[in-house]
Amino acid sequence: MAHPSDASDIETLHEVGRRLATTDPLHQVLARVVQFVSSIVSCDSCFLYVLEDDELVLRASRHPHPDVVDRLSLRMGQGITGWVAAHRQPVAIDAHAFEDERFQVFNELPEDRYEAFLSVPVTSRGKLVGVLNLQHRQPHEHTKREIQLLAMIGVLVGAEIELARLEVENTQLAERLEERKVIDRAKGILQRELGLTEEAAYLAIQRQSRQSRKSKKEIAEAVILGDELRRQKNHA
Repeated sequence: MAHPSDASDIETLHEVGRRLATTDPLHQVLARVVQFVSSIVSCDSCFLYVLEDDELVLRASRHPHPDVVDRLSLRMGQGITGWVAAHRQPVAIDAHAFEDERFQVFNELPEDRYEAFLSVPVTSRGKLVGVLNLQHRQPHEHTKREIQLLAMIGVLVGAEIELARLEVENTQLAERLEERKVIDRAKGILQRELGLTEEAAYLAIQRQSRQSRKSKKEIAEAVILGDELRRQKNHA
C-alpha cells in the first residue's frame, strides 16, 4: 500500500516536469529552478551552481546577490559544494554547518552563518551539471524523504538545464556562422574594390573595429551597405 507521502512526492515531481517543460533562455530556467525548489522544500536560502569548464559558478539564488551571482566560483572539491560535485553524493548537515571541515567561507554571503546545509548534485544522464544548495538559519533536521526528493529534483532539473544550455550553444553557433558569412562577404568587397589580399581585408576590418569600438560584424555590415549604395547609384 502506498504511503500518503509517496503520492505527494509523485505530484511534486509531475509539477517539476510541468513547470520546467519550456524553452526559456538559460538564465530564466536557472532562476525558475531556484524559485520552484524553494517553494516545495522549506528553506531560508537556495543556491544553484552550474559546472562550467571544471568550475562551479553560482548562477542563481533565491535572494538577490548581484555582487556574487555569475561571479562566485568554486573548484571541484572546494567547500561542501565542491565535495558534493566531486563525489556525486548529497550532504546533509542539521546544525553548525559552518564548522564542517569542508565548509568554504565567503565573506560576501550572509548565508555563511546559517546553521543547516543540504547540498545535492544536479545531473543529466550521469553527467554532472551542477550543485543545488539549501540552507536554514536555524538547526533543521533533514529527513530521508526530503533528501531523496531533492536528489530526484536534481536529476530532473539537470536535464532541463542541459537542454537550455544546448539552446544557448546552438544560438551562439548560429550567430558565429552568420558573423563569419557577413565578414567573408565584406572581405570580398574590399578585395575587389581596393585590391587587397584576403588577409589584408580581414585586418582592415579588424583595425576599424578596434578604432571605432564596434564589432567586426558591424564594420562588415557597413562595408556591405556602402557597396550596395554605390551599386544603386551607378545603376540610377
